[in-house]
Amino acid sequence: MTIQTSSLVAFAHVADVQRSIDFYADLGFKVSNRVVPEGHSAPIWAWLESEKANLMVGLASGPIDASQQAILFYLYYDDIKHTHAALAELGHATGAIYYPFYMPGGEFRLEDPDGYVLMLAQV
Repeated sequence: MTIQTSSLVAFAHVADVQRSIDFYADLGFKVSNRVVPEGHSAPIWAWLESEKANLMVGLASGPIDASQQAILFYLYYDDIKHTHAALAELGHATGAIYYPFYMPGGEFRLEDPDGYVLMLAQV
């Protein structure tokens, strides 16, 4: 019997779900679903989408240590120079664009508010 995975969606534990929603909105993500429990004013979970990219963020049950976020998220864009300039204009600390052999279109590093490393790239 062959098993076929139809999709994979990352779930990132975060210190503040609304802060993550706001950050990822600058990367083109929109909220397609969120949970705000009765009696709470802020979401504790959200499903974010941007074209074919999906990400779940949920309120962490403990402190977030940015130095312990041992995963990279690769996000792909059609125009990496435009993306880099737009994010810098919005005040994000974008790293320099590099052109390694495996990413001839260029890539740069950006950290989200909880220390997750995002590699923004153009193939």
